[in-house]
Amino acid sequence: MKDIPRIQDANLDGKIVLVRVDHNVVKKGIIHDPYRIDATIGTLYHINAKGGKMILMTHVGRPANKKKGTIDVSEDTSVQPIVDYLEKKLHITLKTPAFEARDGKGYYGVETSVNHLIRDLRKGDIDGIYLPNTRWFAGEEADDETADRLAYQLAGLADIYINDAFGSWQPHASTTGVPKYLPSYAGYLMQKEIENLNRIYKAKKPLLAVVAGAKFDTKIHSLYTLMEKADYLVLGGVIYNAYISARYDVHIKGVEEEDLQMAREFVEFARKHDGKLIELPYIVESDTLEGKKKGKYRVRHIHDLKKGEKLNYVLDVSEKSFDDKAIKEIFHKAKTIFVNAVMGFTPHFNQGTIALDQLIDENEEASKLYGGGDTMQELKRLLPGLYIMALDHPRYYIFTGGGAVLKAIEHGTVEGLDPVKALIKNQI
Repeated sequence: MKDIPRIQDANLDGKIVLVRVDHNVVKKGIIHDPYRIDATIGTLYHINAKGGKMILMTHVGRPANKKKGTIDVSEDTSVQPIVDYLEKKLHITLKTPAFEARDGKGYYGVETSVNHLIRDLRKGDIDGIYLPNTRWFAGEEADDETADRLAYQLAGLADIYINDAFGSWQPHASTTGVPKYLPSYAGYLMQKEIENLNRIYKAKKPLLAVVAGAKFDTKIHSLYTLMEKADYLVLGGVIYNAYISARYDVHIKGVEEEDLQMAREFVEFARKHDGKLIELPYIVESDTLEGKKKGKYRVRHIHDLKKGEKLNYVLDVSEKSFDDKAIKEIFHKAKTIFVNAVMGFTPHFNQGTIALDQLIDENEEASKLYGGGDTMQELKRLLPGLYIMALDHPRYYIFTGGGAVLKAIEHGTVEGLDPVKALIKNQI
Protein backbone atom coordinates (compact mmCIF):
# COMPACT_ATOMS: atom_id res chain seq x y z
CA MET A 1 0.00 0.00 0.00
CA LYS A 2 1.22 3.49 -0.82
CA ASP A 3 2.03 5.85 2.03
CA ILE A 4 -0.86 7.97 3.24
CA PRO A 5 -0.04 11.65 3.80
CA ARG A 6 -0.23 12.36 7.56
CA ILE A 7 -1.30 15.40 9.52
CA GLN A 8 2.01 15.43 11.42
CA ASP A 9 3.81 16.08 8.12
CA ALA A 10 1.73 19.18 7.30
CA ASN A 11 2.71 22.77 8.06
CA LEU A 12 -0.38 24.09 9.83
CA ASP A 13 0.97 27.33 11.27
CA GLY A 14 -1.36 30.19 10.43
CA LYS A 15 -3.37 28.00 8.04
CA ILE A 16 -7.11 27.55 7.84
CA VAL A 17 -7.62 23.79 8.19
CA LEU A 18 -10.79 22.14 6.90
CA VAL A 19 -11.39 18.95 8.90
CA ARG A 20 -13.83 16.23 7.87
CA VAL A 21 -14.82 14.28 10.98
CA ASP A 22 -17.39 11.58 11.60
CA HIS A 23 -19.37 13.09 14.46
CA ASN A 24 -22.58 11.37 13.35
CA VAL A 25 -23.72 10.67 16.91
CA VAL A 26 -26.89 12.78 17.12
CA LYS A 27 -30.35 11.25 17.05
CA LYS A 28 -33.25 13.68 17.25
CA GLY A 29 -31.07 16.33 18.81
CA ILE A 30 -29.49 14.13 21.48
CA ILE A 31 -25.95 12.70 21.71
CA HIS A 32 -26.24 9.18 23.11
CA ASP A 33 -22.53 8.32 22.97
CA PRO A 34 -19.75 10.88 22.29
CA TYR A 35 -17.12 8.20 21.53
CA ARG A 36 -16.69 9.21 17.91
CA ILE A 37 -16.33 12.86 18.90
CA ASP A 38 -13.81 12.12 21.63
CA ALA A 39 -11.80 9.93 19.24
CA THR A 40 -10.99 12.99 17.09
CA ILE A 41 -9.84 15.29 19.89
CA GLY A 42 -6.17 14.37 19.38
CA THR A 43 -6.39 15.70 15.84
CA LEU A 44 -8.18 18.87 16.91
CA TYR A 45 -5.62 19.51 19.64
CA HIS A 46 -2.74 19.00 17.21
CA ILE A 47 -4.18 21.55 14.77
CA ASN A 48 -4.54 24.12 17.54
CA ALA A 49 -1.10 23.38 19.00
CA LYS A 50 0.58 23.81 15.61
CA GLY A 51 -1.07 27.16 14.99
CA GLY A 52 -3.85 26.03 12.69
CA LYS A 53 -7.36 27.49 12.59
CA MET A 54 -9.98 24.77 12.18
CA ILE A 55 -13.23 24.51 10.25
CA LEU A 56 -15.04 21.26 11.11
CA MET A 57 -17.67 19.39 9.12
CA THR A 58 -19.60 16.15 9.52
CA HIS A 59 -22.75 14.48 8.29
CA VAL A 60 -25.59 13.76 10.72
CA GLY A 61 -28.27 11.18 10.02
CA ARG A 62 -30.09 10.84 6.71
CA PRO A 63 -31.92 14.10 6.01
CA ALA A 64 -32.18 13.32 2.28
CA ASN A 65 -35.22 11.50 0.96
CA LYS A 66 -33.71 10.11 -2.23
CA LYS A 67 -37.00 8.78 -3.60
CA LYS A 68 -38.65 12.20 -3.36
CA GLY A 69 -35.48 14.17 -4.08
CA THR A 70 -35.88 16.30 -0.95
CA ILE A 71 -33.59 17.28 1.92
CA ASP A 72 -35.08 17.98 5.35
CA VAL A 73 -33.15 20.76 7.10
CA SER A 74 -34.30 20.39 10.70
CA GLU A 75 -33.10 20.37 14.30
CA ASP A 76 -33.22 16.56 14.30
CA THR A 77 -30.09 16.44 12.11
CA SER A 78 -28.39 19.64 13.24
CA VAL A 79 -24.74 19.76 14.34
CA GLN A 80 -25.64 22.10 17.23
CA PRO A 81 -25.56 19.38 19.93
CA ILE A 82 -22.04 18.50 18.74
CA VAL A 83 -21.00 22.15 18.89
CA ASP A 84 -22.39 22.44 22.43
CA TYR A 85 -20.55 19.28 23.49
CA LEU A 86 -17.19 20.40 22.09
CA GLU A 87 -17.50 23.89 23.56
CA LYS A 88 -18.09 22.47 27.04
CA LYS A 89 -15.49 19.73 26.79
CA LEU A 90 -12.68 21.77 25.28
CA HIS A 91 -13.61 25.23 26.65
CA ILE A 92 -13.59 26.77 23.18
CA THR A 93 -15.90 28.94 21.10
CA LEU A 94 -17.31 27.47 17.89
CA LYS A 95 -19.65 29.19 15.47
CA THR A 96 -21.88 27.71 12.78
CA PRO A 97 -22.75 29.85 9.76
CA ALA A 98 -26.38 30.28 8.79
CA PHE A 99 -27.23 29.46 5.18
CA GLU A 100 -30.56 29.68 3.41
CA ALA A 101 -32.31 26.42 2.61
CA ARG A 102 -34.33 26.13 -0.58
CA ASP A 103 -37.80 24.72 -0.12
CA GLY A 104 -37.27 21.00 0.44
CA LYS A 105 -33.96 21.01 -1.47
CA GLY A 106 -31.46 21.84 1.26
CA TYR A 107 -28.52 24.19 0.68
CA TYR A 108 -27.49 24.96 -2.88
CA GLY A 109 -23.90 25.61 -1.81
CA VAL A 110 -21.58 27.41 0.59
CA GLU A 111 -22.73 31.03 0.96
CA THR A 112 -20.57 34.09 1.48
CA SER A 113 -21.99 34.62 4.97
CA VAL A 114 -19.27 32.26 6.22
CA ASN A 115 -16.60 34.79 5.28
CA HIS A 116 -17.10 37.02 8.33
CA LEU A 117 -16.69 33.97 10.58
CA ILE A 118 -13.44 33.12 8.79
CA ARG A 119 -12.23 36.67 9.50
CA ASP A 120 -13.13 36.20 13.18
CA LEU A 121 -11.29 32.87 13.13
CA ARG A 122 -8.14 34.42 11.69
CA LYS A 123 -8.22 37.21 14.27
CA GLY A 124 -8.68 34.73 17.12
CA ASP A 125 -12.09 36.08 18.14
CA ILE A 126 -13.44 32.52 17.82
CA ASP A 127 -11.65 29.18 18.12
CA GLY A 128 -13.27 27.36 15.26
CA ILE A 129 -16.12 27.08 12.78
CA TYR A 130 -18.45 24.10 12.56
CA LEU A 131 -20.21 23.94 9.21
CA PRO A 132 -23.84 22.75 9.00
CA ASN A 133 -24.59 19.08 8.38
CA THR A 134 -22.84 18.21 5.11
CA ARG A 135 -25.92 16.24 4.02
CA TRP A 136 -27.96 19.43 4.12
CA PHE A 137 -26.03 20.46 0.99
CA ALA A 138 -27.53 19.24 -2.29
CA GLY A 139 -24.10 18.41 -3.68
CA GLU A 140 -22.84 16.21 -0.84
CA GLU A 141 -24.37 12.93 -2.01
CA ALA A 142 -24.86 13.93 -5.65
CA ASP A 143 -23.30 12.08 -8.57
CA ASP A 144 -23.20 15.01 -11.00
CA GLU A 145 -21.51 18.40 -11.30
CA THR A 146 -23.19 19.72 -8.13
CA ALA A 147 -20.92 17.41 -6.09
CA ASP A 148 -17.79 18.85 -7.67
CA ARG A 149 -19.09 22.40 -7.24
CA LEU A 150 -19.65 21.80 -3.51
CA ALA A 151 -16.20 20.23 -3.13
CA TYR A 152 -14.63 23.25 -4.83
CA GLN A 153 -16.56 25.66 -2.60
CA LEU A 154 -15.57 23.80 0.56
CA ALA A 155 -11.93 23.75 -0.51
CA GLY A 156 -12.14 27.50 -1.09
CA LEU A 157 -12.66 28.05 2.63
CA ALA A 158 -9.29 26.67 3.69
CA ASP A 159 -5.61 26.15 3.01
CA ILE A 160 -5.34 22.49 4.06
CA TYR A 161 -7.74 19.54 4.28
CA ILE A 162 -7.63 16.86 6.99
CA ASN A 163 -9.74 13.71 6.78
CA ASP A 164 -10.28 12.17 10.20
CA ALA A 165 -13.61 10.53 9.31
CA PHE A 166 -12.75 6.85 8.92
CA GLY A 167 -16.39 5.85 9.39
CA SER A 168 -17.55 8.06 6.50
CA TRP A 169 -16.33 5.78 3.74
CA GLN A 170 -18.85 6.78 1.08
CA PRO A 171 -17.47 8.76 -1.89
CA HIS A 172 -19.13 12.09 -1.13
CA ALA A 173 -18.12 15.65 -1.94
CA SER A 174 -16.73 16.29 1.55
CA THR A 175 -14.72 13.05 1.68
CA THR A 176 -13.41 12.46 -1.85
CA GLY A 177 -14.04 15.72 -3.70
CA VAL A 178 -12.15 18.23 -1.55
CA PRO A 179 -8.73 16.47 -1.81
CA LYS A 180 -8.70 17.33 -5.53
CA TYR A 181 -8.35 21.01 -4.63
CA LEU A 182 -6.33 21.18 -1.40
CA PRO A 183 -3.19 19.64 0.14
CA SER A 184 -4.77 16.77 2.06
CA TYR A 185 -3.72 14.60 5.00
CA ALA A 186 -5.03 11.85 7.28
CA GLY A 187 -5.79 12.82 10.88
CA TYR A 188 -4.65 10.84 13.89
CA LEU A 189 -7.90 8.87 14.21
CA MET A 190 -7.81 7.89 10.54
CA GLN A 191 -4.25 6.66 11.01
CA LYS A 192 -5.17 4.73 14.16
CA GLU A 193 -8.10 3.00 12.49
CA ILE A 194 -5.93 1.96 9.54
CA GLU A 195 -3.24 0.62 11.89
CA ASN A 196 -5.83 -1.52 13.68
CA LEU A 197 -7.20 -2.78 10.37
CA ASN A 198 -3.81 -4.44 9.95
CA ARG A 199 -4.65 -6.56 13.02
CA ILE A 200 -7.37 -8.07 10.80
CA TYR A 201 -5.43 -8.11 7.52
CA LYS A 202 -2.46 -9.72 9.26
CA ALA A 203 -4.43 -11.51 11.95
CA LYS A 204 -2.91 -13.94 14.37
CA LYS A 205 -4.59 -17.30 13.79
CA PRO A 206 -7.12 -18.63 14.48
CA LEU A 207 -9.19 -15.66 13.33
CA LEU A 208 -12.83 -15.74 14.44
CA ALA A 209 -15.30 -13.30 12.85
CA VAL A 210 -18.79 -12.61 14.22
CA VAL A 211 -21.10 -10.66 11.91
CA ALA A 212 -24.78 -9.83 12.28
CA GLY A 213 -27.12 -7.49 10.49
CA ALA A 214 -30.64 -6.69 9.39
CA LYS A 215 -30.04 -7.19 5.65
CA PHE A 216 -27.98 -9.80 3.82
CA ASP A 217 -27.27 -7.52 0.87
CA THR A 218 -25.37 -4.95 2.96
CA LYS A 219 -22.95 -7.56 4.33
CA ILE A 220 -22.86 -10.23 1.65
CA HIS A 221 -19.57 -9.28 -0.04
CA SER A 222 -17.68 -8.96 3.24
CA LEU A 223 -19.16 -12.29 4.37
CA TYR A 224 -17.72 -14.05 1.33
CA THR A 225 -14.34 -12.47 2.04
CA LEU A 226 -14.45 -13.41 5.71
CA MET A 227 -15.46 -16.96 4.88
CA GLU A 228 -12.23 -17.28 2.92
CA LYS A 229 -9.97 -15.27 5.23
CA ALA A 230 -11.20 -16.26 8.70
CA ASP A 231 -10.80 -19.65 10.35
CA TYR A 232 -14.32 -19.43 11.76
CA LEU A 233 -17.38 -17.34 10.98
CA VAL A 234 -20.41 -16.85 13.24
CA LEU A 235 -23.61 -15.16 12.03
CA GLY A 236 -26.37 -13.37 13.92
CA GLY A 237 -29.43 -11.19 13.41
CA VAL A 238 -31.61 -11.38 10.31
CA ILE A 239 -28.57 -12.59 8.37
CA TYR A 240 -28.56 -15.73 10.51
CA ASN A 241 -32.32 -16.09 10.15
CA ALA A 242 -31.96 -16.06 6.37
CA TYR A 243 -29.14 -18.58 6.60
CA ILE A 244 -31.23 -20.92 8.79
CA SER A 245 -34.19 -20.58 6.41
CA ALA A 246 -32.02 -21.52 3.44
CA ARG A 247 -29.97 -24.19 5.20
CA TYR A 248 -32.86 -26.05 6.82
CA ASP A 249 -35.63 -25.18 4.34
CA VAL A 250 -37.89 -23.50 6.89
CA HIS A 251 -39.90 -20.26 6.77
CA ILE A 252 -39.09 -17.53 9.30
CA LYS A 253 -41.41 -14.55 9.47
CA GLY A 254 -39.73 -11.34 8.37
CA VAL A 255 -37.10 -12.92 6.11
CA GLU A 256 -37.52 -11.36 2.68
CA GLU A 257 -37.19 -13.33 -0.54
CA GLU A 258 -34.23 -11.22 -1.68
CA ASP A 259 -32.29 -12.08 1.48
CA LEU A 260 -33.36 -15.71 1.24
CA GLN A 261 -32.01 -16.02 -2.28
CA MET A 262 -28.67 -14.56 -1.24
CA ALA A 263 -28.63 -16.89 1.75
CA ARG A 264 -29.16 -19.93 -0.49
CA GLU A 265 -26.12 -18.96 -2.53
CA PHE A 266 -24.13 -18.34 0.63
CA VAL A 267 -25.09 -21.76 2.02
CA GLU A 268 -23.63 -23.39 -1.08
CA PHE A 269 -20.49 -21.29 -0.77
CA ALA A 270 -20.17 -22.23 2.93
CA ARG A 271 -20.33 -25.93 2.05
CA LYS A 272 -17.11 -25.45 0.08
CA HIS A 273 -15.46 -24.21 3.28
CA ASP A 274 -16.51 -27.08 5.49
CA GLY A 275 -16.19 -26.43 9.21
CA LYS A 276 -15.66 -22.68 8.98
CA LEU A 277 -19.22 -21.52 9.52
CA ILE A 278 -20.19 -22.14 13.14
CA GLU A 279 -23.92 -22.58 13.61
CA LEU A 280 -25.33 -21.30 16.90
CA PRO A 281 -27.76 -24.09 17.83
CA TYR A 282 -30.31 -22.32 20.07
CA ILE A 283 -32.49 -19.52 18.73
CA VAL A 284 -35.33 -17.51 20.27
CA GLU A 285 -38.66 -17.52 18.44
CA SER A 286 -41.19 -14.82 19.31
CA ASP A 287 -44.82 -14.43 18.35
CA THR A 288 -44.57 -10.64 18.42
CA LEU A 289 -42.20 -7.77 17.71
CA GLU A 290 -43.72 -5.77 20.56
CA GLY A 291 -41.30 -6.96 23.24
CA LYS A 292 -40.26 -10.00 25.21
CA LYS A 293 -43.70 -10.99 26.45
CA LYS A 294 -44.23 -13.92 28.80
CA GLY A 295 -45.60 -16.96 27.03
CA LYS A 296 -45.01 -15.36 23.63
CA TYR A 297 -41.44 -16.53 23.04
CA ARG A 298 -39.54 -19.83 23.25
CA VAL A 299 -36.07 -21.30 22.69
CA ARG A 300 -35.74 -23.62 19.69
CA HIS A 301 -32.91 -25.90 18.58
CA ILE A 302 -32.16 -25.56 14.88
CA HIS A 303 -31.65 -29.32 14.47
CA ASP A 304 -35.22 -29.91 15.69
CA LEU A 305 -36.68 -27.78 12.90
CA LYS A 306 -38.62 -29.73 10.30
CA LYS A 307 -38.41 -29.09 6.58
CA GLY A 308 -41.12 -26.68 5.48
CA GLU A 309 -41.91 -25.62 9.06
CA LYS A 310 -43.16 -22.06 9.54
CA LEU A 311 -41.67 -20.08 12.42
CA ASN A 312 -42.70 -16.75 13.83
CA TYR A 313 -40.06 -14.03 14.29
CA VAL A 314 -36.63 -15.24 15.38
CA LEU A 315 -35.40 -12.32 17.49
CA ASP A 316 -32.30 -13.57 19.26
CA VAL A 317 -29.71 -16.27 19.68
CA SER A 318 -30.20 -17.93 23.05
CA GLU A 319 -27.40 -17.63 25.60
CA LYS A 320 -27.49 -21.45 25.67
CA SER A 321 -25.71 -21.39 22.31
CA PHE A 322 -22.65 -19.86 23.93
CA ASP A 323 -22.59 -22.54 26.62
CA ASP A 324 -22.09 -25.20 23.96
CA LYS A 325 -18.74 -26.86 24.69
CA ALA A 326 -17.50 -26.89 21.09
CA ILE A 327 -18.45 -23.25 20.54
CA LYS A 328 -16.81 -22.13 23.78
CA GLU A 329 -13.62 -23.90 22.76
CA ILE A 330 -13.53 -22.04 19.42
CA PHE A 331 -13.95 -18.68 21.17
CA HIS A 332 -11.37 -19.53 23.82
CA LYS A 333 -8.71 -20.65 21.33
CA ALA A 334 -9.07 -17.74 18.89
CA LYS A 335 -6.08 -15.38 18.69
CA THR A 336 -7.99 -12.64 16.85
CA ILE A 337 -11.72 -11.95 17.19
CA PHE A 338 -13.50 -9.46 14.94
CA VAL A 339 -17.03 -8.51 16.01
CA ASN A 340 -19.60 -6.55 14.02
CA ALA A 341 -22.69 -7.96 15.62
CA VAL A 342 -25.76 -7.36 17.71
CA MET A 343 -27.37 -10.77 18.09
CA GLY A 344 -30.88 -9.79 19.20
CA PHE A 345 -33.74 -7.48 18.26
CA THR A 346 -33.17 -4.42 20.40
CA PRO A 347 -34.05 -3.23 22.94
CA HIS A 348 -35.84 -6.27 24.41
CA PHE A 349 -33.90 -9.31 23.17
CA ASN A 350 -30.48 -8.84 24.74
CA GLN A 351 -29.32 -12.18 26.10
CA GLY A 352 -27.54 -13.35 22.95
CA THR A 353 -25.45 -10.17 22.70
CA ILE A 354 -24.60 -10.23 26.42
CA ALA A 355 -23.55 -13.89 26.28
CA LEU A 356 -21.49 -13.27 23.13
CA ASP A 357 -19.57 -10.34 24.60
CA GLN A 358 -18.97 -12.09 27.90
CA LEU A 359 -17.64 -15.18 26.16
CA ILE A 360 -15.30 -13.04 24.06
CA ASP A 361 -14.01 -11.35 27.19
CA GLU A 362 -13.13 -14.72 28.71
CA ASN A 363 -10.38 -15.02 26.10
CA GLU A 364 -7.59 -13.03 27.73
CA GLU A 365 -5.02 -13.54 24.96
CA ALA A 366 -6.90 -12.65 21.78
CA SER A 367 -6.96 -9.31 20.01
CA LYS A 368 -10.61 -8.27 20.17
CA LEU A 369 -11.67 -5.82 17.47
CA TYR A 370 -15.18 -4.38 17.57
CA GLY A 371 -16.87 -2.70 14.62
CA GLY A 372 -18.55 0.62 15.40
CA GLY A 373 -22.17 1.71 15.20
CA ASP A 374 -24.77 -0.52 16.84
CA THR A 375 -22.11 -3.00 17.99
CA MET A 376 -20.47 -0.30 20.09
CA GLN A 377 -23.76 1.17 21.30
CA GLU A 378 -25.10 -2.16 22.51
CA LEU A 379 -21.84 -3.08 24.25
CA LYS A 380 -22.09 0.19 26.17
CA ARG A 381 -25.79 -0.25 26.95
CA LEU A 382 -25.70 -3.88 28.01
CA LEU A 383 -22.23 -4.22 29.55
CA PRO A 384 -21.09 -0.71 30.52
CA GLY A 385 -18.26 -1.95 32.72
CA LEU A 386 -16.81 -4.04 29.90
CA TYR A 387 -17.24 -1.14 27.48
CA ILE A 388 -15.31 1.27 29.71
CA MET A 389 -12.55 -1.26 30.23
CA ALA A 390 -12.34 -1.99 26.49
CA LEU A 391 -11.79 1.67 25.59
CA ASP A 392 -8.25 1.63 27.00
CA HIS A 393 -7.39 -2.08 27.06
CA PRO A 394 -4.53 -3.06 24.70
CA ARG A 395 -6.30 -6.29 23.71
CA TYR A 396 -9.44 -4.43 22.64
CA TYR A 397 -10.05 -1.91 19.92
CA ILE A 398 -13.38 -0.30 19.06
CA PHE A 399 -13.54 1.07 15.52
CA THR A 400 -15.58 4.21 14.97
CA GLY A 401 -17.09 2.86 11.74
CA GLY A 402 -18.29 -0.73 11.41
CA GLY A 403 -19.41 -0.31 7.80
CA ALA A 404 -16.01 1.11 6.86
CA VAL A 405 -14.25 -1.88 8.41
CA LEU A 406 -16.42 -4.34 6.49
CA LYS A 407 -15.81 -2.41 3.27
CA ALA A 408 -12.05 -2.46 3.88
CA ILE A 409 -12.19 -6.20 4.64
CA GLU A 410 -14.17 -6.80 1.44
CA HIS A 411 -11.50 -5.09 -0.67
CA GLY A 412 -8.58 -6.57 1.21
CA THR A 413 -6.90 -3.18 1.48
CA VAL A 414 -7.66 0.17 3.05
CA GLU A 415 -7.26 1.64 -0.44
CA GLY A 416 -10.65 0.07 -1.12
CA LEU A 417 -12.11 2.99 0.86
CA ASP A 418 -12.61 5.87 -1.57
CA PRO A 419 -11.72 8.67 0.88
CA VAL A 420 -8.39 6.98 1.70
CA LYS A 421 -7.72 6.44 -2.00
CA ALA A 422 -8.41 10.15 -2.58
CA LEU A 423 -5.79 11.12 0.02
CA ILE A 424 -3.20 8.91 -1.63
CA LYS A 425 -4.07 9.82 -5.21
CA ASN A 426 -4.10 13.58 -4.71
CA GLN A 427 -1.14 13.98 -2.37
CA ILE A 428 1.36 16.66 -3.24
